[in-house]
Amino acid sequence: MATVVTVTSGKGGVGKTTSSAAIAAGLAQAGHRTVVIDFDVGLRNLDLIMGVERRVVFDFVNVISGEATLNQALIQDKRLENLSILAASQTKDKDALTEEGVGQVLEQLAEMGFEYIVCDSPAGIERGATMALHFADHAVIVTNPEVSSVRDSDRILGILQSKSKRAKEGGKVHEHLLITRYDPARVDNGEMLSKEDVCDILAVKLIGVIPESKAVLKASNTGVPVILDDDADAGLAYGDAVARFLGEDRPMRFVTPKKQGLFSRILGGGD
Repeated sequence: MATVVTVTSGKGGVGKTTSSAAIAAGLAQAGHRTVVIDFDVGLRNLDLIMGVERRVVFDFVNVISGEATLNQALIQDKRLENLSILAASQTKDKDALTEEGVGQVLEQLAEMGFEYIVCDSPAGIERGATMALHFADHAVIVTNPEVSSVRDSDRILGILQSKSKRAKEGGKVHEHLLITRYDPARVDNGEMLSKEDVCDILAVKLIGVIPESKAVLKASNTGVPVILDDDADAGLAYGDAVARFLGEDRPMRFVTPKKQGLFSRILGGGD
């Protein structure tokens, strides 16, 4: 039975697609057969983050409408043998995603032997987002440490707890919190919410804190999930987050300001 992991946020621009790509790649690295699906019909970006934009022939909506099979639409990642990508359509309307159609695709993926289905949900509560949230077994709530982002994430939690398939059947979606673009120095200066502040407001188990990093932009521009960059703090932090999601106990890194050396202080250094 496949586990559906929906990566979601209330606000755009928080690093949700970057996180979807990293989580899917991390699960595949850990030996789990994983597929990541872009639910953002009309504004697809996952294929760019994954570096497969030139390999997209058929997409999610083509499969739902019967214009292509899953075997035709799935793109095998060239770096990780356990990872596949299903792109969104850039031309179709969001109403092309129906509950019945999405459900059938998820069932077929489970039958094909995928252990994890990672759903890259659009931000907010439009149709693509509600479809991804509806089928979630687990939800990773991605938020920046700022008041507006956290408030919007709280709204998404309300939808999960009331409108998801699991909720309607008397169950509960497993919720996980991922804080992105975290800057410990700004937290110490009172310019940014602390991870404790965010956890107190949302009351969701924290699985990762991703530090602000130039490596994230570089990864996006080169089409390589940042989790595959072993030299980047952000990549290591995503690796920790996936390990915690899978039940491993790891200390939280990158949550305190880095100590600068003497020359860095003299020269006013910093990244």
